[in-house]
Amino acid sequence: MGSEDPVSIELRDIGFRYGRVEALRGVSFALGRGATGLLGPNGAGKSTLLRILLGFLRPDTGGGRVLGYDIVREQAQIRRRVGYMPEDDCLLPGMDAVTFTSHLGELSGMPRQEAMKRAHEVLFYVGLGESRYRLLDTYSGGMKQRLKLAQALVHDPRLLFLDEPTANLDPRGRQDILELIADIASNKNIQVVISSHVLSDIESSCSRVVILNKGRVAAQGLLADLRQEHFNLYELRVKGRRREYLEKLAGLGCRIEETEDGLLRVFVPVGLEKKAIFRLAAEENIQVRHFFRSRTSLEDLFARTVGGEA
Repeated sequence: MGSEDPVSIELRDIGFRYGRVEALRGVSFALGRGATGLLGPNGAGKSTLLRILLGFLRPDTGGGRVLGYDIVREQAQIRRRVGYMPEDDCLLPGMDAVTFTSHLGELSGMPRQEAMKRAHEVLFYVGLGESRYRLLDTYSGGMKQRLKLAQALVHDPRLLFLDEPTANLDPRGRQDILELIADIASNKNIQVVISSHVLSDIESSCSRVVILNKGRVAAQGLLADLRQEHFNLYELRVKGRRREYLEKLAGLGCRIEETEDGLLRVFVPVGLEKKAIFRLAAEENIQVRHFFRSRTSLEDLFARTVGGEA
């Protein structure tokens, strides 16, 4: 049954409450292979959803499958086949890295000798090969993040959940972790779900996103499609009296942002031709000196989806 199904997550109408507080409501989506970003403002329901996908919580309503296993009846099977990198440290003081990693491999059901062999492999893979015999108490923040990724991989999972994987890292460390995630998703045949508030990390490493807001799915799908779902983005530099021009653009449904160096970012609703930008410029005696079709960023998508609640 379960193990023969393709790598996937399928949820249907998931609901969950903490007492009177509704954490999730009507959450439905299906994910295939690759890397997916799980986004949402604080209190959106991301942590609750992760716990359900990991088999730690049972939904109050709805159902679904993770790796082909039922999220209500087969939680133990799910946990044996998924890896989890928590946001908070999960380290055991007094242990070295290879002992710690192999120990967690054994807890996942691996024989001791196999767990130790695999621990060495994944520690080298994440860049901790030369430090694998050091006590965890001496590890830096970046090394701890790598170690948490190693322990999530030690039992060779088919699905990996990463909760804020670049937290507290400097730019070099963040880039290293993101490169490892990209390699895992592309070359290791492991599906990856990343929960993060760092939108640039999601944009650089994920092809698909699920955005939660107030316990509901506010947007989902391929990032490339969602970027262009409502607006086309153009960047302009103009000369002349701009106030009336910008007011008329806004009257056509455009959203306008101005950068510190005077660049105008004009979000034009789908269906409104770009010729309208030039027509209004001519009417207001405005010179358009720079015009470039850009792509909307994940930050733009997130702001449109959840408003000012991030």
